[in-house]
Amino acid sequence: MGQTLTEKILEDHLVEGELETGEEIGIEIDQVLTQDTTGTLVWLQFEALDLDDVQTELAAQYCDHQTYQFDFKNTDDHRFLRSAAGTFGAHFSRPGNGICHNVHKENFAAPGKTMLGSDSHTPTPGGLGELAIGSGGLDVAVAMGGGPYYIEMPEVVNVRLEGELPDWATAKDVILELLRRLSVKGGVGKVLEYTGPGVETLTVPERTTITNMGTELGATTSIFPTDEETEDYLSRLGREDEYVEIGPDEDAEYADEIVVDLSDLEPLIAQPSMPDNVVPVSEVAGTEVDQCIIGSCTNGAYEDILPAAKMLEGREINKTTDLIVAPGSKQASELLAREGWVAEMMAAGVNFSEATCGACIGIGHVPASDSVSLRTFNRNFEGRSGIEDDSVYLCSPEVATAAALKGEIVDPRDLADELGDLEAPGLEMPEKYDGSKADLISPDEAPDDGLIKGPNIGDVPLKDELDSHLAGPTLLKMEDNITTDHIIPATQDILMYRSNIPKLSEFTLSRVDDEFAQRALDADGGFLVAGENYGQGSSREHAALCPMYLGVEGVLAQSFARIHKANLFNFGLIPLEIDEETYEKIDEGDDVEIVDDVAEAVRSGQEEFTVRVNDDWEATAHLDASAREREILADGGKLSHTKKQAESGGDSPAPADD
Repeated sequence: MGQTLTEKILEDHLVEGELETGEEIGIEIDQVLTQDTTGTLVWLQFEALDLDDVQTELAAQYCDHQTYQFDFKNTDDHRFLRSAAGTFGAHFSRPGNGICHNVHKENFAAPGKTMLGSDSHTPTPGGLGELAIGSGGLDVAVAMGGGPYYIEMPEVVNVRLEGELPDWATAKDVILELLRRLSVKGGVGKVLEYTGPGVETLTVPERTTITNMGTELGATTSIFPTDEETEDYLSRLGREDEYVEIGPDEDAEYADEIVVDLSDLEPLIAQPSMPDNVVPVSEVAGTEVDQCIIGSCTNGAYEDILPAAKMLEGREINKTTDLIVAPGSKQASELLAREGWVAEMMAAGVNFSEATCGACIGIGHVPASDSVSLRTFNRNFEGRSGIEDDSVYLCSPEVATAAALKGEIVDPRDLADELGDLEAPGLEMPEKYDGSKADLISPDEAPDDGLIKGPNIGDVPLKDELDSHLAGPTLLKMEDNITTDHIIPATQDILMYRSNIPKLSEFTLSRVDDEFAQRALDADGGFLVAGENYGQGSSREHAALCPMYLGVEGVLAQSFARIHKANLFNFGLIPLEIDEETYEKIDEGDDVEIVDDVAEAVRSGQEEFTVRVNDDWEATAHLDASAREREILADGGKLSHTKKQAESGGDSPAPADD
């Protein structure tokens, strides 16, 4: 039996386990990346592990979320991150240089490599044949120290592409179509591997749009084979020597197959407030639009902005609609500026922004109250834009630009018919991606050789070993699809405290219940209860760390998102799965007790736990965990576990040789 592309890369990097679906495997990691909202903890944890140097082939630290530096705390964090990169041997991308995924794609992503990143959209380089996985920051710190990354072997699903995209349909519509079919939970526990004759009709920038937003399906990662398009793209980057031809065997077997005929696609749009709430643009045409933004790590590349510039040439945007362009990288801005397109867009009424994640997480360009915003982003979770009662749609740059010209949602095909002289812009790449590298500092160029910590940068809190007896109140009961944005909001007034856990924890679950943090502190223990897909969205480990700091002992949920579940283990919070009947029956304020000797049961491999509620009724909860995850949980989290292993001479990241 032949192998899938995913299996080939995993086998080449396998250090523990077997490639059997559902079994835990450990893999060697070639590259790591982190960004400024997660990176401070990564480096503080790396320091706490007593490691001297990065052990992976390459590590890169990007500053892309808090680039506007609204407060000295942001700027101090960036200075600390630069000093950490210099001290431990990582590349450093200065604030304003661009979003981590875009800059990494331009400079480092390579076929056949493995990458771990402390950002949920790390799978972006899958469009180049790199197996890239998002994780919590502590997993990245351990991988940087030379330790394996452990993951449950996912199912590999064949997404077979046929046909060719028609005019006005884009790669964004490919992933929106998959979200329409599968939902935000449809990719959980799966790798989406793209094959078929339609693949060769897509450029690498189009492929990376698809792999980037595959995260919204809940997928572990997404990946394309390499071919002439891959080689051509690397050549334009000046990195043609990194090309490797890789793909699945002809007789590879997949867990499932999904067929998408690109020829049948039309412009699609995700309505508020979930990425899978997808309909044809024509179904919501006529909706007045107040704001459009082109950018993000999904659609902020040169190839995404150029079509908008062509559509705007010689025209002006509607007087009631704002159009903002926030490039994914400074290189994209530079190339467009050299060709005159920045001036053309400005003349049309565009506000050209810095290369940043900003607006995607509610930092800058917050929509007006009672308004509609069309964005080329990957997420439209309620309140993520920076205002609670928002109305955010997700679409392609072409659809966003058409709306900006019309002042309302319009199918660009209909707008083209109306205007008469508007042609489908298509996709065009520059002959060479030759932007300046001045803002990307290599380890050899590092200006710092010691850590610089401002007053807002604290220590990483540790949890004690798991208790034998866990009991406490139900501190909060939540619905399905609670995101990490609900648990720890990412707006600038909150995220500036990401390196100050005592302060940041005050905002825990404030978007669900603004009295939660104080209630949790007063209770000195307790549980969270949630429906399905708890913890979807961003990889930020603060969503597990802050509840731990507040004394939360565990989470009872119908199901968990992959990265967040791993983060709960990493910070010593027990994630127990409950059935729908138990979820419906339990109420906020109920007293919960896990009847078993929890520490012993976790270590021994026990899967079913008895939960007693109000000394009145009992239910069964399930712990789905590997032997390694159980030891981590019992030891109080991964940092405590790793330090304990190092002290006892067991498996742990090895310090660099002197």
